[in-house]
Amino acid sequence: METFIQQVLNGLVLGSMYSLIALGYTMVYGILNLINFAHGDVLTVGALTALSTILLLQAMFPGLPGWVLICAGLLAAIPVCVVLSLVIERVAYRPLRNAPRLAPLITAIGVSIVIQTVAMLVWGRNYMTFPQLIPTMPIEFAGATLTVTKVLVIALSAVVMIGLMLLVNRTKLGRAMRATAENPRVAGLMGVNPNFVIAATFAIGAALAALAGVMLAATYGVAHFYMGFLPGLKAFTAAVLGGIGNIPGAMLGGLLLGLIESLGAGYIGQLTGGVLGSHYQDVFAFAILVLVLIFRPSGLLGERVADRA
Repeated sequence: METFIQQVLNGLVLGSMYSLIALGYTMVYGILNLINFAHGDVLTVGALTALSTILLLQAMFPGLPGWVLICAGLLAAIPVCVVLSLVIERVAYRPLRNAPRLAPLITAIGVSIVIQTVAMLVWGRNYMTFPQLIPTMPIEFAGATLTVTKVLVIALSAVVMIGLMLLVNRTKLGRAMRATAENPRVAGLMGVNPNFVIAATFAIGAALAALAGVMLAATYGVAHFYMGFLPGLKAFTAAVLGGIGNIPGAMLGGLLLGLIESLGAGYIGQLTGGVLGSHYQDVFAFAILVLVLIFRPSGLLGERVADRA
């Protein structure tokens, strides 16, 4: 039972990060019907920007508390990611908004490669150690062990996801987003500025990606120029699992995918004597993607995006 609880808690931590990244995918897809494959690389830029800020502050002010450094890194990462995402939307996606659907997809892959290359040139290709700024003493829970960092990841993700749901369902911007998702032309006739709504959606997704990037780097203690690619693909899998275009579906899909990976790596690894373990946990994620696309392409909660007129 202790092992099961430990794997569930690990899965919730991993799934919380997947959910935050998946929200960026599903919000953009819900409005533009576009898979923004550069989203995972925005996460990379956020994590590396936060790391550079933290290292700079540590050199200039050696006595700063860890939580101050984490907050400063996050405050630096979010604006950088938002500006980067807005530039991507304005330069790479907006001119292709009415193009055949394959063109924006190829462009998104190209933008992803460009961001990875620029990140490698700026920060180098070697793995960088993310400092342990939060107390590492273990917390015992029902026989399982958690760290303060993992508890913060779960709690902060829950707060952010609840806040996003309130934003989408209870605010004027949220109503504009839902109207633009239904039909941008009709929304424009009703006084909604689709370009502003789309830019705001990219900005919100980028802020969530920056937060997820800092969480990822702080949890695993490492950052590098390629770190967002695989989590980005898995978050896309989570969005498809829950129903891409559906915000609750992205949250549910992320949590389920994290649990599936954690439980699969733990238990199947034991059953196979280590042949299929943590090194093969990616297999579980993409096997789920294949099964969902075959048996339920609309995802668990279905797609709530209307056909364009």
